[in-house]
Amino acid sequence: MSEEQDFDASAVGDDEVIAGEGFDPGVSDAERLRAMRSSLDAFELEGDDLELLGEQGEFLGFTEPEAEALPVVAIVGRPNVGKSALVNRILGRREAVVEDVPGVTRDRVSYSAEWTGKRFTLVDTGGWEPDARGIDASVAAQAEVAIELCDVVLFVVDSRVGPTATDERVVQLLRRTKKPVFLVANKVDDAVQEPEVASLWSLGLGEPYPVSALHGRGVADLLDAVRAVLPEESAVAKPQLGGPRRVAILGRPNVGKSSLLNKAAGEERVVVNNLAGTTRDPVDEQVEIAGRVWTFVDTAGIRRRVHLQQGADFYASLRTAAALEKAEVAVVLFDVTQPISDQDLRIVDLVLESGRALVLGFNKWDLLDDDRRRYLEREIEQDLAHVAWAPRVNISARTGRHLEKLVPALETALDAWDTRIPTAKFNAFIAELVQENPHPLRGGKQPRILFGTQVQNRPPTFVLFTTGFLDPGYRRFIQRRLRERYGFEGSPIVLNMRIREKRVRR
Repeated sequence: MSEEQDFDASAVGDDEVIAGEGFDPGVSDAERLRAMRSSLDAFELEGDDLELLGEQGEFLGFTEPEAEALPVVAIVGRPNVGKSALVNRILGRREAVVEDVPGVTRDRVSYSAEWTGKRFTLVDTGGWEPDARGIDASVAAQAEVAIELCDVVLFVVDSRVGPTATDERVVQLLRRTKKPVFLVANKVDDAVQEPEVASLWSLGLGEPYPVSALHGRGVADLLDAVRAVLPEESAVAKPQLGGPRRVAILGRPNVGKSSLLNKAAGEERVVVNNLAGTTRDPVDEQVEIAGRVWTFVDTAGIRRRVHLQQGADFYASLRTAAALEKAEVAVVLFDVTQPISDQDLRIVDLVLESGRALVLGFNKWDLLDDDRRRYLEREIEQDLAHVAWAPRVNISARTGRHLEKLVPALETALDAWDTRIPTAKFNAFIAELVQENPHPLRGGKQPRILFGTQVQNRPPTFVLFTTGFLDPGYRRFIQRRLRERYGFEGSPIVLNMRIREKRVRR
């Protein structure tokens, strides 16, 4: 079975019988749960497996998906000062692309890092334009975003070049922040070069930290100093609990995101202009629709290819991603007068990757004619088949038509996103499913599902203990059946496997 093919239940012959006990509708969920849990005792379980399940098979508690907000450390600086090399040195492995030309890093990339037992998120920033004329503005914009979206800033300069006009411009921004800023003098490969660092005192950011990202010299001392000021919990990544549910309005430029927010708020809250990309910063606004209060985040439009964006548009996309991280549900707007584009699909994929609930909003419905409507239905059927489970709302942000229909769609998506299925019910569902449609034989072997449980919601995430790898098509089949049984309208479903082997008898 290829990854592109879904599992075809009708293709399973009657002679393909799953090993183990069949599904007996006369057995209670609790009895079946205990039986399936006891079958796990014959397999090699790891420590984190036992932390999930009690002896009776009950799940020991949901993990909150955003319970831990790790502090964020951002690395900024001019092109070719060694930012990515420093990232690799801190991580202890080659992750970031390093090349001796300016502007190799064009996307903002996050990595999980650790130093002396302290975990944090390391952000390697980029977005440089290769032309020298716009470089000052790009560097300054990068520093501005780094300050906004992190807890600690590492400002990297080239000790061999000394302070430049671009560095001075960034320093003006860094001086105004109340967050810790470390001036990192890179390319100090030996003690002979250390006197060159003295010129960097003129930047006014305190004592420079001489390091060699290439050889590792001085990096440990830098990390010790950074660790000392890292907060226990990130101030920027900390999830907001309570209050109105947070809705991110996403879409490519000029689909009507700001118009939607203005109509919902009943006032000109944000600038609306036919020029694409007017919005630069996310704007939070509490609005009341059909008696329900929501926190809407109007986000800047995402361009076709992030690494080709000019200046502010690149950083607008970073802020969009940050707004999505803090949201619970995303409304992806489409302009029905235009064909569904790769940009639209990429934004939908961004929401899926974030694990947020999803509502599809088809805007400018008042401008839709019959010819375009026929094409649109075909595009939705073909291009959005993978999110057919997301609620659809046809609206006109300009006139406010059908705006109230957003509320039941958002509530439906969030209810699905919050859904928890008891372990006993989930295992009864799995037992019934595999009895009716066992996994096809692969190489003479048939992987079995031994046990399953939901380990978190927001989004609903399930773990299946199996005897072998489940084909992607069969996993999609399980997800389809989950939606048929429990709905999950508007929420992605995450299905993870833990392949376990039988204990060796001694």
